[in-house]
Amino acid sequence: MNGAALIVNPFASGVTEERLAAVERELRPGIELTVALTERPQHATELVRGLDGADRIYVFGGDGLLNEVLNGLGEDAVVGVLPGGRTNVVARALGVPLDPAAAARMLVSAPPRRISLGRANGRRFAFAAGVGFDAELVRRVDRRGRRSDGRRPGDVAFAWEAAKLLMGWRARREPALEIEGFGRAAFALVANGYPYSYAGRRPVRVASEARFELGLDLVAPQRVGPRAIPRFVGYAFRGGADRAEDVLYGHDLDRIDVRCDRPLPLQVDGEDLGDVDSVVFEAERDAVSILAPDAGTLTA
Repeated sequence: MNGAALIVNPFASGVTEERLAAVERELRPGIELTVALTERPQHATELVRGLDGADRIYVFGGDGLLNEVLNGLGEDAVVGVLPGGRTNVVARALGVPLDPAAAARMLVSAPPRRISLGRANGRRFAFAAGVGFDAELVRRVDRRGRRSDGRRPGDVAFAWEAAKLLMGWRARREPALEIEGFGRAAFALVANGYPYSYAGRRPVRVASEARFELGLDLVAPQRVGPRAIPRFVGYAFRGGADRAEDVLYGHDLDRIDVRCDRPLPLQVDGEDLGDVDSVVFEAERDAVSILAPDAGTLTA
């Protein structure tokens, strides 16, 4: 009998006792399943490092839980993503059903695919990282705190905070960082896959060429002024930033060095890593195996 582990964040917005029981029913036939619930931030990284003999690791929670798991994995691990969070970027990008039980049923027989990961000052990330604007947005939403059940605010809160942040940028925002080999920019977005994220049901398409099997993509507006904001919002939902003259763009990169004029917030996979003076983003190619329902290439 093969062994597997199920790492669960019981505070994730889509995790309930009923859904967890349904997931376990789908996974248990034919395998020896170990279930572990996280109790605090970074606990999932500790749990994964302590696993012994698990052929597969299933992750039931949000993108933050997956990020913690990835930072504890070795190169031989096989990961299955069960959507239980607010946005579930990786699960949706891989075509995993949003119903956790249906996802578990599908992933039991899904083939593994090797994908790349990103690193920001050594911290792994699955799909996206950023310095400046999007990291500040993550921080503002986190400051709202969690609900009484431990869950984070939803899409409405993110939309409201994004609107307030953009309104605060109506005055011209000059370059605040230097990207080695590219130039100066107001902020920097780094994508390891496509889409960059989701806003409700709509994919955020700021780096439309980024793919999980490749290196990192960079999108960095040089300046942000009142007239440019609607255009940048358009890039987010329609794409096109890679063709804009005032946006620095790099595709399939191995390394991106960023130096900030002043300490700026840094986020990876929607997790606030605090303020930084500089960041080294690195592509960790062929880093991990992930279960993908589609038998075709992830770059399609």
